[in-house]
Parts: sequence; structure tokens; C-alpha cells
Amino acid sequence: MPQLPFKNVISVDVEDYFQAESFAEIVDRSRWNTYTSRVDANTRRLLELFDERGVQASFFIVGWVAERFPQLIRDIAAAGHELGCHSYWHRLIYKLTAEDFREDTHRAKSTIEQIAGTQVLGYRAPTYSIVSQSLWALAILVELGFSYDSSIFPTKHDRYGMPRAPRSPFRVITSSGSLIEFPITTFRVRGHNMPVAGGGYLRILPEWYTKWGIRSVCREGLPIICYVHPWEIDPAQPRLPGRLTSRLRHYTNLSKTYGRLDKMLRSAPFTSFRDSGLAAIAKDFNLYAHLGYQN
Repeated sequence: MPQLPFKNVISVDVEDYFQAESFAEIVDRSRWNTYTSRVDANTRRLLELFDERGVQASFFIVGWVAERFPQLIRDIAAAGHELGCHSYWHRLIYKLTAEDFREDTHRAKSTIEQIAGTQVLGYRAPTYSIVSQSLWALAILVELGFSYDSSIFPTKHDRYGMPRAPRSPFRVITSSGSLIEFPITTFRVRGHNMPVAGGGYLRILPEWYTKWGIRSVCREGLPIICYVHPWEIDPAQPRLPGRLTSRLRHYTNLSKTYGRLDKMLRSAPFTSFRDSGLAAIAKDFNLYAHLGYQN
């Protein structure tokens, strides 16, 4: 494989099992405190794996989690990992007003920064909910002091997706300034962008599919941006009721995630967004004009 001027990225969306979008209809945020939390132990298990593999990662933290487990956040930072923001209340951005989004994001960013004593420069939207109708969020991220975002998923999904967006890192110029976007990994199959190597796609789809997708991405000279949630390595987590599709998405193959993630980390060099070198290859791209929107 040719030497590339960047490394692949491993990222963690630090949220608890009851905060997943699959159960948003039945789990009221005002009752989050009543659920048995497992995010601390699960995240520490990921920290141990990364330490064993000599990997530094990007951890996008839910602000609510940071407030309740401040020592976990400090320990992540002390281990040399990058801290990012994953909202405060884990709500879909396209269901928020601009002001609600601004308040939620500012609260989360400030909380994490005050706990860790370090600046937070990266953002990831809950459920990748920066989509065509919520592009306005990018300008607000710039205003709040973020230098990059990793929320755009160039694929089709019932909850998210921007299939016409670039598949490689790019710099978007908003009304408030520029922001680097690190889109989630997809590969091309018969003219369509197919997701691979992260979350439910790594956990649920067969391993041959993941290998196929990764080989395709590498042939194109594109980075692999892998993501995982702490609850995905926890097959013993409490079972919540909900729609059949939601339960299948959430609970399928929880016992396989850790092993599959470990294999991926051993297959290629992975690091954080901060240390990946990907910002240097990001090209200017007028996303708003491309999608027919004004910013």
C-alpha cells in the first residue's frame, strides 16, 4: 500500500445506551438520571484497548455525560486523546431552532473545556443530523470557536445523510468563516455511496463487507474515518423497549463490536483528527452552491 500523507481516524461518540436516538421516543431526557449509567466503564474499556494498540483517538463527548463523569473526561485528556463536542442533550439538529442549537452547543463545549482545561475544536452532531435542511448549523459552529466538524455522512439513511456531499475532507466557507469538514467514510458501489467501518455498519454488517469497503476506500487514496459508541461494546447493557427496528439496530452483534474494532485498529494506522494530517489535504468546496442553498 502506498505511503499516504495522512492517517486514518478512530473516533468515539461518548453517550450512554439510553441516550441513543433509537430510544429517543420512549426515554425522556428529564429522566436520564433514573437510568443505570454504563458509559464510564464502557469508555474506560475503550481507553484500555487504545492504550494496548498505541492509538490516540478523538472523543466527542455529550455534555450531560461530562457533567456527571468529570474524572472520565480528565482521564481521556490525560491519556493524550482529543476531546470534541457531541452536543449537550443529544437532540437531532434538524429538529432544533438555530438559537436552541447555539445554546445547547455552547453549553456542552463550555462544560467540557472547563472540566478538562483544554480547548475543544471539533464537533460531531448527534446522529449525524447536519443534513441539507440544517446546514445553517455550520456557521454557528464557526461562531462558537470550532475549527472542524465531522457530522456530514455522504449516504442515504432514514435519519441522516447528505449523499451529494464530498466524500473526502473539505473546507466549507460559511457566513461566519471557514470550517473543515471530515465526512464519514463511504465507498462507491454502482453509483451509490455505501457506508462502512463505523457504528452499526461495523457491528451489524458482515466482516467481508467491511473489508471490501475498506479496500475500495484505500484504493481511492481516501482516509478511513471509523466511529464507535461505548454502548456498542456492552452486550450486558439493560434492554429497553421500543420499535422492533430500533431494537435490532441497537442490540444486534453487541458481543462482536470489540473484536471487530480491535481487528481494524491492527490493520492500519489510526489516530485522532487532531493528529491525522487530514486538515492539510482539505480542499475548498462551496457546499451551499453545490446543494442549491444560500448560507
